[in-house]
Amino acid sequence: MAVAVPDASAARRKQVLRVLFISLLLDLISFTFILPLFPKLLEFYRNLEAADGTSDSVLSRLLQSLNAYKNSFARPINDRYDIVLLGGALGSLFSFLQAIASPVIGRLSDRHGRRTALLWSMAGNLLSVALWVAATDFRTFLASRIVGGLSEGNIQLATSIAADISDEKSRGSTMALIGVCFSIAFTFGPALGAALSNVTTVAANPFATAAGFSLFLIIVETVYLYLYLPETLPSRSPSQPKIGSNGKVADKKSRSTHVRTNSHLLLNLTHFAFILFFSGMEFSFPFMTYDLFSYGSSQSGRLLGFIGLCATVLEGSVTRRLPSLRMVQMGVISCAASFFLLGRVRTEGMLYLSAALLAVTNATVVTGLKSLSSLEAGADERGEKLGNHRSWGQVGRALGPLIFCSLYWWVGRNVAYSIGGVGMLGVCALVFGGLKAPAAVA
Repeated sequence: MAVAVPDASAARRKQVLRVLFISLLLDLISFTFILPLFPKLLEFYRNLEAADGTSDSVLSRLLQSLNAYKNSFARPINDRYDIVLLGGALGSLFSFLQAIASPVIGRLSDRHGRRTALLWSMAGNLLSVALWVAATDFRTFLASRIVGGLSEGNIQLATSIAADISDEKSRGSTMALIGVCFSIAFTFGPALGAALSNVTTVAANPFATAAGFSLFLIIVETVYLYLYLPETLPSRSPSQPKIGSNGKVADKKSRSTHVRTNSHLLLNLTHFAFILFFSGMEFSFPFMTYDLFSYGSSQSGRLLGFIGLCATVLEGSVTRRLPSLRMVQMGVISCAASFFLLGRVRTEGMLYLSAALLAVTNATVVTGLKSLSSLEAGADERGEKLGNHRSWGQVGRALGPLIFCSLYWWVGRNVAYSIGGVGMLGVCALVFGGLKAPAAVA
């Protein structure tokens, strides 16, 4: 049974979606500023310590540990990758901290409301970026990454808010909006960050301009959320019907009898396994493109921009119209094909074909899994369940680069990507053999 939606409810949904889109875009653009700067940032701190004659610092001990690990491989690894490996270690640290923080942030949002939890998360983000602005040494920069890892909750809370204001049939298209923000930010954010890094305003921290603009975006986002984001947690907001894209909502009786079909354990395990392999492949890209085609930062940037642009087009035109399970199925097949193709790449044309397959994966899998996970959670536990779901993925993201790059250097590109492809076929088995379309939207 369906009832007509009051105009006020439809307007409220549009308002929340608009606030979500703008705020998440600001957040992700700010977040992606630093990605292309990692090599130069870490090289700056390494050279700074070398000039000061520091030999027992946190950075020097990290580099010594990474060199010992690098020298354990049968074939030599070019010194060019010292900074890349250090960047990967910092990325793994950030993901590990996110794995710890995500369930806590989710539970707090269920208890105190999405808006309150998001504003507290923004306070942590402000502190993190402010530390980066002031980071004239590596310890301060490391502190900024630790604070960011423990406080970043915008993505998972945006997912919970999107679930709060959508019904089962419109859940996938609403989640796709978050994916569009990702694709746009990762297409333009790194390029903007790289451009700002060429503007030096503080001699002691040549990246202060990029960091300062990132801080400006976070401040604007925080003020915007404070002024315009309403509370969406049903138990803490005025009674609002779940609104679908058809302009109707299910009544309370029909919603309460909805049958759930997928266990959170299976969804979380699928998320972990997918991210484990996918993140390893992502991190190996600079190694592979340098080895095969001697790519520098500009060529790598164009390749990543191509992936982001393709993913944006797909999410805006195709993904948002697909059922959540179909999104995941299409994405994992595309990812498996990309793995096997990357192991056999000989030309740039083959490389860009693999990149196009990865764009399909970027546009589908995580969005679909988040949508399915949200459909299996009640309104009073949605934040916690989605936080746990993100946590499993972040554990995979912390481990994937280390494991896959070890394979890459132990057994070579062909074998490593073939093993990754077989692993992704295992993920396909989980998706096609274990996951089912939720009963209400089947």
